[in-house]
Amino acid sequence: MQALPVAIYTVDGQGRITFFNEAAAELWGHRPVIGRDLWCGSWKLRHLDGRDMAHGECPMAVALREGRDVSWDQAIAERPDGELVPFRAHPRLLRDEAGNVVGAINTLLDLRTQKLGDEARMRLAAIVESSMDAIVSKDMNGIITSWNDAAERLFGYTPAEAVGRPVTMLIPPDRLDEEVSIISRIRAGERVPSYETMRLRKDGTLVSVSLTVSPIRDGIGRVVGASKIARDISSHKENERRIRLLMREVNHRVKNQFSVIISMIRETSRLTSTPEAFLGQVRERIMALSESHDLLVNAEWRGATVGELIQAQLKAFAAQSRVSMAGPMVILQPNAVQYLGIAFHELATNSAKHGALSCSGGRVEIDWNVIPAGGGADTFRLVWNELDGPILDAVRRRGFGVVVLERVAPQALSGSGRLEFHEQGVTWTLEAPLPFVQTSVAENAAV
Repeated sequence: MQALPVAIYTVDGQGRITFFNEAAAELWGHRPVIGRDLWCGSWKLRHLDGRDMAHGECPMAVALREGRDVSWDQAIAERPDGELVPFRAHPRLLRDEAGNVVGAINTLLDLRTQKLGDEARMRLAAIVESSMDAIVSKDMNGIITSWNDAAERLFGYTPAEAVGRPVTMLIPPDRLDEEVSIISRIRAGERVPSYETMRLRKDGTLVSVSLTVSPIRDGIGRVVGASKIARDISSHKENERRIRLLMREVNHRVKNQFSVIISMIRETSRLTSTPEAFLGQVRERIMALSESHDLLVNAEWRGATVGELIQAQLKAFAAQSRVSMAGPMVILQPNAVQYLGIAFHELATNSAKHGALSCSGGRVEIDWNVIPAGGGADTFRLVWNELDGPILDAVRRRGFGVVVLERVAPQALSGSGRLEFHEQGVTWTLEAPLPFVQTSVAENAAV
């Protein structure tokens, strides 16, 4: 008995301890006095609910007082260092040849390891149930044996519908060979690291998942099944798709921006006589293009309204009271924002130098509307009209602004532009089909 790893001790007929082994001393945390200490060698005893238990209430005392073996469940021994040790007691009476009780022997099973295992299993079960990832286990025949809440959310089957059915119900027909490979690796005790694949929901739709598979072993180490963790990566894949689309769109827009700048440089170089004039005009026009670009960035490249674009391009040229604008809320697509931004910049620059905004009494009116069409696309029409400006006798030369207003901007929008000079200033009329815009509620405002 001394060599046994299980705690064992004996008492005489009066309950005095007559023997205990080292395993019992380790469980109690101290060594009782042989022949003096009664009933149990523990320092203190407690009921399972934490209440103190007198040594005379312990299973050994009950067995000796009542002269019968006691079926006992569990109690708690408190060691001198304060550690609580749950244990299970199995007292058995010892009798002489005449049947008289001469003592008893008690076996104490330390339940700390079992408690730790139970707690670990409870924690693991709580983790599995609360996990945001689908966790599914199966046996070696591919039959589902467990199914957490996240698996129900991901695949649409309740535990009652899933447990007991083959896991292949989740695998698209063209990917069934994956399961064959997984089973062969699990049989070999391998863990299948995360990989991306597709799985089938109850409603027949496919879902992108990241899948990890690990072997499940029994108490002697045999592989008896597999645990699968499936993470829904649909949003991740969608984000990847959107990023690729965005990169293609950015590439397209950058190339388009370069084309505008190259055209701007080419036309400006033809119409300027000195490097200084060329540099100044190109800088101004690129800054105007930058203003339009900022509008698009702030709107996440969804576009900008006509009013926003006019305000951005004219804020450096005129006081609020000298420019008015009115028209419905028209959202310009990014391509239209860039080209119309340059057009408004050229109009404002020309007006500030030679037109209505160059004198104190001049003003600019900008109106736009959408003209409905019977069977085809509606038409967007915008008029820039300068009033009370200086008398313009004639157009002396066709500058870059004229090229932009009559050809570059209108053609970019598949429309037409008409530039007219009159005694009070300039009138520019743009007409273009509506596919490059979308309309919303009306706006009427003054810059």
